[in-house]
Amino acid sequence: MVFWERSKGKSRLSAPPDPRKGRNAMSHDLEIEQLRAKTHCAAFLERSTPPWRLDRRESTKNCLKYRRGQGEILIVNHEGKGWWDPQSDAKGDIFGLVQRLEPSLNFGEVRKTLRCFVGVTPRFPAFERSQVGAASALGLSKRWERRRRLQPGSTVWRYLAGERALPRRVLERACAADAVREGPYGSAWFPHRDDHGAVTHIEIRGPDFKGSVKGGDKVLFRLPGGSAPPMRLVLAEAPIDALSAAAFDNVRDDTLYAATGGGMGPKTIEAIETIAALLARTPGAVFCSAADADRAGDRYAARHREIAAAAGVVFERLRPPVEDDDWNDMLRQREEAAK
Repeated sequence: MVFWERSKGKSRLSAPPDPRKGRNAMSHDLEIEQLRAKTHCAAFLERSTPPWRLDRRESTKNCLKYRRGQGEILIVNHEGKGWWDPQSDAKGDIFGLVQRLEPSLNFGEVRKTLRCFVGVTPRFPAFERSQVGAASALGLSKRWERRRRLQPGSTVWRYLAGERALPRRVLERACAADAVREGPYGSAWFPHRDDHGAVTHIEIRGPDFKGSVKGGDKVLFRLPGGSAPPMRLVLAEAPIDALSAAAFDNVRDDTLYAATGGGMGPKTIEAIETIAALLARTPGAVFCSAADADRAGDRYAARHREIAAAAGVVFERLRPPVEDDDWNDMLRQREEAAK
């Protein structure tokens, strides 16, 4: 069979289309989808050079935290089909992961590499919370209970009300919610709690100290403005910033004020997603990101926006109006201007 092809008013003979080319393209696309579906990102990380190591303590069943070298961190999610970098905006599928770690490879070479990983399972066993982690959390709860509740006029109260400019109404609400206690040397202790209210981590802030109690896992610092469920989430980086945002709101009854403690690990992400899902069931609910006014804060806010969008919740960016400042900086400036 011959085909006529017209070009610039002239007719000429041409060969029929090769059906093998269409089959090759379909086969190519099918292989890509199979590689995506049957290759586990964690299996590739564990067999990279140098290999990545699972941080069991910071991992959950749905978010596996891997570390390598000095400060390299990647989170594997979506049952091994996806990954993201908590220190940047980078994320993707297995193809993006290989190209990130092996930037010299072209797409064909990446495909060839991944053929060796089809069906390969990660080396870690089925995820279980470690006994060490559970014991650590139990120890934190005991240490928390031993600390004195915040008292008006105490050294810690004066630090929070004076140097940090937190108003009495906010401190009283935090005290009533057991969201702050008095640590040694005039320091304030702020608890992270899981969805059941258990203390999982304690942040420490004082006139001369910034740190945390050893052990435990960051989840979320939480200050409920009123009765549950909330219609609004205000998510900051530090507990004092969350309290400062509450001060600007005069502590709204419909709001949950929360803080991540900086970077967001898998357990923090899961806690935020749980709250976002709760908000999604409430008409008019809003997810507000009160992260700092800097590049890191904007990255966190972008991640917050993604979580809100995935849950179908309206998102609002509460960015401090002064560059490189946080909401406590803004609160202190307001109090200074009022003098």
